[in-house]
Amino acid sequence: MNRAHASDAIAAARGNYPALERWTYLDVAGRGVLSRTARAALDAHLDGRMMDGADKERFFALIERTRSRFARLIHAAPDEVAFTKNVSEGLNMIATAFHWKRGDNVILCPELEHPNNIYPWLNMRRYGLEVRTVPARGGTIPVEDITARIDGATRVVTVSTVTFAPGFRTDVSALGRACRDRGVMLLVDAAQSAGVLHTDVARDQIDALAVSTQKGLLGLYGMGFLYCRREWAERLTPAYLARFGVDLGDAHEATMGGDDYRLMPGARRFDLGNYNFAAAAAVDASMAELLEIGTRRIEDHVTRLACALAQGFLDLGLPVPGGAPGPHLANIVPLGEMGKGSHYGTDDERYNRLYAHLAGSGVKLSIRRGVLRFSFHVYNDMDDVARVLELTKRFVAAGGR
Repeated sequence: MNRAHASDAIAAARGNYPALERWTYLDVAGRGVLSRTARAALDAHLDGRMMDGADKERFFALIERTRSRFARLIHAAPDEVAFTKNVSEGLNMIATAFHWKRGDNVILCPELEHPNNIYPWLNMRRYGLEVRTVPARGGTIPVEDITARIDGATRVVTVSTVTFAPGFRTDVSALGRACRDRGVMLLVDAAQSAGVLHTDVARDQIDALAVSTQKGLLGLYGMGFLYCRREWAERLTPAYLARFGVDLGDAHEATMGGDDYRLMPGARRFDLGNYNFAAAAAVDASMAELLEIGTRRIEDHVTRLACALAQGFLDLGLPVPGGAPGPHLANIVPLGEMGKGSHYGTDDERYNRLYAHLAGSGVKLSIRRGVLRFSFHVYNDMDDVARVLELTKRFVAAGGR
């Protein structure tokens, strides 16, 4: 698809999201909206379930198609992908699959991680795991500082590809090289990047990746994916085991093998029981749309929008964490001062009022760790940027009232 056709495809995508008739929707970092195509696929699945009971073979075919689509999206092999309920479950699957020895360590930057990429590691301290932490630098995860803390006892380094607040990129590629050279697993939380930014686990030397489907993948809550590089997966033992994680060839799902069983190859050993078929139907359709447009083009598109919004706020004299648009910026634009507030408000009443002003005017956004958070996906355009800037300009001109 050439640039002109890509631009046309992105422009056409906007009309496939009915929520945009109601909202200026800038909150994919919280959750995305469903396309008409995804809703139609979900409806078709539910109609079949309601009227026909269930065609289990067709359901399993859907699962394998969905697994393969996600593998294509991140440039992995289907056998390196397992199904999960959410990001948290994927991260815990990895944390509990290691054979920890007292003195092993994991390295992370808790200041910028979601709590669900902190608690799994604190939980493993009961096996003697040391949780090593590094402080953030200017709102970013400091790759050089993390690398400097790796030693012979480091088993895992874990980071977000894009932090949920303030929403800056992590130099995952540099970290991937450092970890691969040292035989350390690089595990990433891709909740804020999968489906929005181009992801190539082979290029970036990512060993494991967890994601849920309700954000950039534009699906439903209650489902996620775990990628685990085959060489790593086959060194790990799942804490939980079910029939789908056991290799019995083409035998029926209810077949019981012997006591001397063999785990499924790659990440399939992490699959547990029946799948969330309805959520799979929705995200299978949405990923087909994302793949058709191409994640490189989507990343270029959302980054341009984010840069325009950030620069517009700066031109209005407002504080944008990270300052002028640069390589730290992805699809998320923060506004305000980091760390001065919570998920539900800021310590600066002016920005609480700005949030209320925008939300009352039909702009969907979030507050995270004291900053207003605007986040873009394929369905957004420069009209959305212009509308937010115009509403903000009026608010500033009125003295912030």
